[in-house]
Amino acid sequence: MKIASVLAIVVAAVAIGFGVYMVDIDQTQEASLPNVDVNVEGGNLPEFSAEVGDIETGTEEITMEVPTITFESPEEDDS
Repeated sequence: MKIASVLAIVVAAVAIGFGVYMVDIDQTQEASLPNVDVNVEGGNLPEFSAEVGDIETGTEEITMEVPTITFESPEEDDS
């Protein structure tokens, strides 16, 4: 197994060597950003007209009867 891993490392090194030396990239022209002149003037927001329905809210005081509930625990029955 040691021979296989050494052989794999040698093959990988040779492949990387060929990849580095077989590809030659040369820059043929310098890059440059475009010349931009910006002139900004004030703008407008859009105007809207909307008709919506009327909603009237208010409060009213009412009195309600709430039922009374009594609970008897089983511990009270044993005494």
